[in-house]
Amino acid sequence: MSNISHLPNQRRAAILETLARGEAVSAAKLAADYAVSEDAIRRDLRKLAAEGLCEKVYGGALPVAPSAQPVSVRTTEDVERKEALVKAALTLIKPRDCLFLDVGSTNIFLAEHLPRNFELTVVTNSVPVIAKLMGRKGLALFSLGGAVNADVGGTTGSQAIKALEQFQFDLTFLGTCGLCRQTGVSAYDAGDAEVKRAAVQNSRRVAILATAKKLGTRLPHKVLSFERIDCLVLEADAGEEHRTEFETDVNQVVVAGPAAASRTVVR
Repeated sequence: MSNISHLPNQRRAAILETLARGEAVSAAKLAADYAVSEDAIRRDLRKLAAEGLCEKVYGGALPVAPSAQPVSVRTTEDVERKEALVKAALTLIKPRDCLFLDVGSTNIFLAEHLPRNFELTVVTNSVPVIAKLMGRKGLALFSLGGAVNADVGGTTGSQAIKALEQFQFDLTFLGTCGLCRQTGVSAYDAGDAEVKRAAVQNSRRVAILATAKKLGTRLPHKVLSFERIDCLVLEADAGEEHRTEFETDVNQVVVAGPAAASRTVVR
């Protein structure tokens, strides 16, 4: 990369390509890659941040998080990608599990594909998930109370949190708006984040199904640290560097695709 080390515009364009793939960037690594000082890289990152093209953080920068969209819109986006994540995630579910399906467009697809002969208990605050599972035989369905947030697609607030305290979940499928190794799982909405944190406290295992565009993004409301995730289901094109990095902290990384593969890291 030294051939463009003294061309700031080209260097910033290359940095943007990395950010566009949903990857965080490190000032120290960029300085080494481009054979320039860290001060030069920090100037690049400040300029990109000033233009709204990245989020400057200590030691580097993060991709700009995608804008929040209502659940009715999100269910129409990346359908094939979400279906692939769901098919890979089904291997995590065991007969007679008590599951929490959090709000989130991917979890709506998961509800459609839940095994029909597992005698599952499903608890959810997602209105679309309730609609998908109502009347399903061989499944016990519980809905959390509380005020319905139309943009989130489900109930939030103290009533929902109080209801969560009555359950012990074998597995929580946590909806995620932003996912970054440095800052963990985050959400747009404060009430949504509160419910997510309560669900995690009452769950033996936590799984996240993450489309590639959510990787490396950080949002205002923190939900949990990266190390608390037990299983992370990624798209096949998330990148080997992401899978290798995430396996440092996550016990199990499942890669979705035609031949979904699971790798368990013992730490």
